[in-house]
Amino acid sequence: MAPDLRQIYLLNQHIRPISFRHTPPLTQNPHHRSYPLKFPSGGHRVAGPEEQQRMRDLEAKIKALKGEDKPEAHHYDDHHSQAQMAWRMVIELVTGLGIGFGIGYGLDSLLGTKPWLMILFILLGFAAGVNVMIRSAREMQRDGMAKAADSDDAPRGTDEGP
Repeated sequence: MAPDLRQIYLLNQHIRPISFRHTPPLTQNPHHRSYPLKFPSGGHRVAGPEEQQRMRDLEAKIKALKGEDKPEAHHYDDHHSQAQMAWRMVIELVTGLGIGFGIGYGLDSLLGTKPWLMILFILLGFAAGVNVMIRSAREMQRDGMAKAADSDDAPRGTDEGP
């Protein structure tokens, strides 16, 4: 015998998942603080001037041991990282090919010489892209040599060795 709608409704009432709709969020709880506590003494609870001086001395020692006095140089701060230069070279080559294709296709469609000018300008665009890539590589090499000359630990002299 099939259950009637009333039995299905009552069964659904018992199986229904728990709803958290009626519990207030944490921001409405008067005992919950969503902001940090701040102390008027600059962030420290120190009783007297001797203890404040001890804390300043301790912080100075920690900074000196960690080396926080000198700024850290991260690899992502370098404007010409190897990956960026590689992407720059790829984009320069593809741009040369794309511009050559566009000019060649446009002239071919105007003059009715399909595909000869397109092939010619694709090759010229490729040559221009390779030329720009070589210039970028020279610029990168020049920057690397300048950085090596500026650093104190770099060996001085020619490429032949010490």
